[in-house]
Amino acid sequence: MDTDIFIYLIAFVATAGVIIRPYKIQEAVWAVGGAIVLLVFGLISFRDAWAGIAKGLDVYLFLIGMMTLAESARREGLFDWLASYAIRLSAGSPVRLFVLIYLIGILVTTFMSNDATAVVLTPAVAAAVTRAKVKKPLPYLLICAFIANAASFVLPISNPANLVIYGPDMPSLTSWLSTYLLPSVFSIGITFLLLLLTQKKFIKANLISDHEEQTLSRGGKMALAGILLTTLVLLAASFEHWDLGLPTAIAGVSTAIVISLAGRKNPVAFMRDISWSVIPLVAGLFILVEAVQQTGIIDVLSRKISEEASGSTGTTAWLAGTIVAVGSNLINNLPAGLIAGTALSDIHLPEMVRSAILIGVDLGPNLSVTGSLATILWLKELRRNGYDISAWDFLKLGIMMIIPALLASLLALQIFG
Repeated sequence: MDTDIFIYLIAFVATAGVIIRPYKIQEAVWAVGGAIVLLVFGLISFRDAWAGIAKGLDVYLFLIGMMTLAESARREGLFDWLASYAIRLSAGSPVRLFVLIYLIGILVTTFMSNDATAVVLTPAVAAAVTRAKVKKPLPYLLICAFIANAASFVLPISNPANLVIYGPDMPSLTSWLSTYLLPSVFSIGITFLLLLLTQKKFIKANLISDHEEQTLSRGGKMALAGILLTTLVLLAASFEHWDLGLPTAIAGVSTAIVISLAGRKNPVAFMRDISWSVIPLVAGLFILVEAVQQTGIIDVLSRKISEEASGSTGTTAWLAGTIVAVGSNLINNLPAGLIAGTALSDIHLPEMVRSAILIGVDLGPNLSVTGSLATILWLKELRRNGYDISAWDFLKLGIMMIIPALLASLLALQIFG
């Protein structure tokens, strides 16, 4: 029991470090540091730590592909071109630009995943607000964080956690949409209204329209083609129930290679600008979760959920969805999805309960900056572009956003699912 307490304490401190970032120490240092402490004190074996790391292989490959795509697009001016186009469409209206970015966020999240929204859309929005000389840019950048989670259960590929939770039992697309489409509409709609209401006072200043039409370079066109190709690959992989990581990595790296060869550019400089620290960050989180899982607390919770579900499916769905939503912010929703997927494969639960858990895993992370991998990636892109938001400020906004959206989504699931 004392060993379990130490594991919980180390996991808590490491997670808190990732969230708070004291002394501006990078998130990866806290996650990896926590994992090393567990190994040094024998609280987890090297074999089990490696097993935890191996569980994230598909995630690492997926991130490599997306980060490579994003860096290719940034270096070739694709984001600047998209920014110029978005500003012209907004015609000087800050609200119109806000709505436009939100709609694009829905499309990117739905068809490319929430991590893609963080990695690909955030720098494009940062370029847009800079080009438009927006006085208060943060509201537009917040869109990328919140829509990445709010729209992450429209399709199975909208969030890698969806594939983890269902595993080989993934329902057909028709069945998926009949279950999750209306809850997604509530999630997306309520998140938009609340985000607009809370940020409206900051976006009142008029935009300076960009009337200069920017030409997209050949490399930019290749980067755009690579993103569109990756989208098609993801849809095909989802249809065939394949893992998304390897196809995404191949598409992203291939795009970068083609652009480098065509432009005769040095790939070393390209590789140096990618935020590789996110890979050890995720690996560290997986080790921490593996250690927590070995304490047996996950098995206890699984049995408890199963017992409750046998009594009242509706009540259990509400409780499970809410608890998982909050819990995802404590350990990150991707490891939470892995835990939920493992637990659900061992017990028989009504589909409504499983669906409520998935909604909790996907939407719940809108509460904190470390709730989902997508939000962590968004925060890194935010800081990379010269902006920042404290964990406390995000939490205050997240509380206002998550409660109505989560309750409405779970209610829609119970009524229409």
